Parts: sequence; C-alpha cells; structure tokens
Amino acid sequence: MEERLSFDTTFLIDIQKELKAPHKGRAHRFLEQHAKAIMLISAVAVGEYAQGFAAPEDPNLQILLASIDVLDIDLETSLLYAAHARRLREAGRPIGSNDLWIGCSALRHQVPLVTRNVDHLRRIEGLQVMEY
Repeated sequence: MEERLSFDTTFLIDIQKELKAPHKGRAHRFLEQHAKAIMLISAVAVGEYAQGFAAPEDPNLQILLASIDVLDIDLETSLLYAAHARRLREAGRPIGSNDLWIGCSALRHQVPLVTRNVDHLRRIEGLQVMEY
C-alpha cells in the first residue's frame, strides 16, 4: 500500500521559504525521504496557505494545488471536530480552530499529519503526528 501523508500549513510555508534558500531545509529533506508518498492537504490548510498569495491564479499556488489531493470537510470530519473541540476545551487545553480542523481532517482519513506544530496537534487523540 502506498504511503499517504497529510501536510499542515507550516510545512507548505516552509517549503515555499526553502525554495528561495541556498540550501535544502528540513521540509525538503522530509519530502526526499517520502518521495513516493501521496500528498494530501486539508481544505482548511489550502485556505490558510492561499491567503499568502495575491490571487488564486498565482502560478506557485496552482503548482501546489495540481500536485496534491484535497481532503474535504465532510460530516464525519465535522463531528470529529466537535468532539475533540469539546474534549480539549473541557480539559483546559484548546488549540486553534484551524489546527483542529486540519488535524481532524487527517484523523478522519486515517493519515498521518506532517507538521512542526506538534505540541498542539498531538492533543488530538488518535491522530498520528509526524514532525519534520
């Protein structure tokens, strides 16, 4: 079975920054190690990342969108979000709503989430988090 990975916005931002850097950074090294993986991204992460571009037609954004599959928000994802938001709030350990949506999207599709924001995302029970 092919490896499937979901990527957080932090990863996408780091890849974009590393394109301008003289040396490969940790995001590029991670991609090299997982070159055969199917890349997935939450619709919420698309929105977060796309806000950094002046227009949705920006070629750099379009290249990314053409190379990944987008995880839509469906009913099951929404119910996971609600349950985890409630649990985290009651425990006094909430995380940002976008991070929670992104994490619940990966959890719903049973794929690891690649991020450097591990402290918050590991609060989502059952989510496999991969740090790069």
